[in-house]
Amino acid sequence: MPMKVLEINNLSKSYGKTKALNDLSLTLEKGNIYGLLGPNGSGKTTTLGIIMDVLKANEGNYTWFEGQFDPHPRLNIGAILETPNFYPYLNATDNLKIVQHIKKSPEDDLDSLLKWVNLYDRRKSNFKSFSLGMKQRLAIAASLIGEPEVLIFDEPTNGLDPQGIAEIREIILKIADEGKTILMASHILDEVEKICSHVAILKSGKLLASGPVGTILDDNPILELGVSADKEIDLFNWVNARDDIQFIQKDGNILLLSISSELQPEDINSATFQQGIVLQHLKMRKRTLEEEFLSITQ
Repeated sequence: MPMKVLEINNLSKSYGKTKALNDLSLTLEKGNIYGLLGPNGSGKTTTLGIIMDVLKANEGNYTWFEGQFDPHPRLNIGAILETPNFYPYLNATDNLKIVQHIKKSPEDDLDSLLKWVNLYDRRKSNFKSFSLGMKQRLAIAASLIGEPEVLIFDEPTNGLDPQGIAEIREIILKIADEGKTILMASHILDEVEKICSHVAILKSGKLLASGPVGTILDDNPILELGVSADKEIDLFNWVNARDDIQFIQKDGNILLLSISSELQPEDINSATFQQGIVLQHLKMRKRTLEEEFLSITQ
């Protein structure tokens, strides 16, 4: 049975009258990539702050590595909790040497780490000259110093352009291929779906769903329906009258619907046509994590 890298039991945290976490329980097993999903204010950063011992919970507890590395489990954890922070006038190598000193880990091959995050060619450049994506990659290199068992990333792709997002995604997947356990907080659902093996969905401090990404996704397909502008109200009323069709959201002039797996496109086309509604768009597909997230959190 895989080691329980982290076991969270009934964590609660309040700021005055605001409940940031509400009875959160979650277990992370070795070797998986976990996505902690939720909108701003859902409790993601509070959770990470508590398990990294930066914040104190009002109730509940957590255990790292089944107690194996107590009383100092943090020595086996690498983390990026905020915007990457290094000395601006020092180069990449010298900044990592400082991290080595803080972590008391002088044996790390810094050149290899910089190659790992595609920064070796800029190892002698001052940190202040780095783009946001380069700063994030240097922070990942720093988190790997000491060969930790677990990596924690808080919104690792936040603010990056598409190329920067792709680079961070590739690095995280490379780290996971080495057998590391990763916990990644994010509100970018598409990235979580591409990277993570498991997901936990938070809203207003409560855990709404958790498990492997494949089990979180509903088996019921998504139906896309579109009509002319003068028929949109008729289509919406038809959808609301059906027990086997659930409205998810409107995307432009297209309705996104969750339907029973028994329904077929031709059945939908025939049923709407009988009500005088001529479809201009009809497409059935599997639902994405984003659509599942919207369905769970609404």
